Amino acid sequence: MIGTIVNCISIITGSILGAAFKKGIKEEYKDIMLQAMGLSASVIGISSAVNSMPKSKYHVLFIISIAIGGLIGQRFDLEKKLYSIGGKSSKNNLVEGLSTAVLLFCAGTLSILGPLESALKGDNTLLYTNSILDGITSIVLASNFGIGIIISSVILFLWQGSIYLSANIVSPYITADLLNEISIIGGILILSSGLNILEIKKIKVLNLLPSLLIPIIFFVLKRLLEIYF
Repeated sequence: MIGTIVNCISIITGSILGAAFKKGIKEEYKDIMLQAMGLSASVIGISSAVNSMPKSKYHVLFIISIAIGGLIGQRFDLEKKLYSIGGKSSKNNLVEGLSTAVLLFCAGTLSILGPLESALKGDNTLLYTNSILDGITSIVLASNFGIGIIISSVILFLWQGSIYLSANIVSPYITADLLNEISIIGGILILSSGLNILEIKKIKVLNLLPSLLIPIIFFVLKRLLEIYF
């Protein structure tokens, strides 16, 4: 799991550097950086969704996934729980920043294929590439939202670690079609985070996170039906 560990270290290092940088910035500069982060997240989200939609063979799956995932997330009210844990930090938009970080770090193709390649082939190239991207991103995020972004490294470790440990079981199910659907939904959620940061529209992004699980369940069931029927 050396690739995943390096990836997490890059986020931890980037978060520390970004938080240190944040302390020396005047408030007006923090505001413009926050707006830049919101715009960047919005563009990344739109690009991911728009580029993946033409490749989709299941044109309504992302709509169904977001609807069902949103209902599940709202039932457990994930966002409210995280706000209660965050306490005073949530006043500084840490929750928005953290949700953006988790989506950017975990919903990408490299973060899914990387631990698979590492486990099945012993090749950490994708994870090392991802480490560079995540390290730079964490600097930008932490300079806007503070040291709390470092928590995303723990979530990333659990995410990639679970994929790594179950690689032999899940690899047959992780197809190009599944990754494409995750990219669409992930893009929509990243766009939602950007809108939150820009204060255009308050969207409960954390309550929509279960949406990412619906395509996985769909393709696993589809694969099982093909095998046994």
